[in-house]
Amino acid sequence: MGDSLFEGLPPPSHQQQNQEAEANDTSKTTKREPSTVPAPPKPALKSALKRPKPVEAKPDPEAEKATASGKRLRFKTTTDASETQVIEAMKKIASHIKTPAKFSKASKLAIQLIQAGSVKPGTSDHFFAILEAAMSSTTSCTDPSVRADYHCLFSAARDAAECLNKKQKNQLATWTVRAVLANDFFTDDSFLFSKTAGQVKDAIADLPVATKDDDIEEAASLIDKAATTDEYSKREDTCSGAEAEENKDVSDPFGLDALIPSTVKKDEKVKGKKDMPVKVREEEEEESKRFLKYQREALITCLEIAARRYKIPWCQTVIDILVKHAFDNVARFTSCQRDAIQKLWASIREQQTRRKQGKSVNGKLDVNGFEWLQQKYAGEKISIRHSVGGSGDRRASQWLG
Repeated sequence: MGDSLFEGLPPPSHQQQNQEAEANDTSKTTKREPSTVPAPPKPALKSALKRPKPVEAKPDPEAEKATASGKRLRFKTTTDASETQVIEAMKKIASHIKTPAKFSKASKLAIQLIQAGSVKPGTSDHFFAILEAAMSSTTSCTDPSVRADYHCLFSAARDAAECLNKKQKNQLATWTVRAVLANDFFTDDSFLFSKTAGQVKDAIADLPVATKDDDIEEAASLIDKAATTDEYSKREDTCSGAEAEENKDVSDPFGLDALIPSTVKKDEKVKGKKDMPVKVREEEEEESKRFLKYQREALITCLEIAARRYKIPWCQTVIDILVKHAFDNVARFTSCQRDAIQKLWASIREQQTRRKQGKSVNGKLDVNGFEWLQQKYAGEKISIRHSVGGSGDRRASQWLG
């Protein structure tokens, strides 16, 4: 048994060896076939699916020159008006702004000129003429029909105040108090109402103390007389200047007097130079007095408008503080204005006491339902059976507690 099992058998032939080798090769190929199967293709990227951008053709410089040389249709969105055109427009606005029916449209045109920057030192006088014509209108600047337009116009006019001279700036400040601050008191916004009252308080505090001269001027002078006298004095100056030139021509037709030195003319020139600063000072003093006068009148107007709104509950506290401040600074106003402020403060004090007693501004009782019933049945009598309205000695006040 220890011998080999194939002992005594003939050796394998060459054909059998070849067949076995082929069988082994086929088995190997069958085993390798699954590995030779191609793998599924990878998914394509999105960038690969996009279409390639078309190649832009480079513009020819000759074609560009040809198109540039051709005519193009252009539309102007803004117009550059000359100074003469602006002056003519301002004159037209000043002529139409006086009429109340055209005030709204004219004021909007004036605001457009301000926003466009057309108000310059060369056109400032004509612009001031628009404001002057607006304030000289027959309707008041606090009229409900034009109140909003006045407010917008003079609020925008503040931006153009730099182009005005000192006299015009003072006048604009006075008009702003009338057209802006006074109209702000008609608002329904409590914050704006209190803010306006604070501005009026600051303006009152900035006023100087009134003197006796201010009282005398207030009683004696009127605005119309001042305007007429100014015009008359200007006319006299022009007439006197023309007459002096004519007299010069008659007395010295050949102009020989100018060649002869004279000490009289030198003395006159020196006196004229000395008198110039005096005249300038007098004009400045008159202008400051006029400005203070108009400023006080405008502030009194604001106080009167604010006092008219005392019936509104949320306005009462602000008005109390404002009128009290004016009464404390009553020395800064003239005699007639002091009387008006004192009367206004007296009425405010009376209304304050009425409110403390439970009465409103209208005179009606400002009480709740229980207090109203308590007052109603205070005079009624209670019967023995505790019924209201019967005969008895006990009062209803005891019944109501």
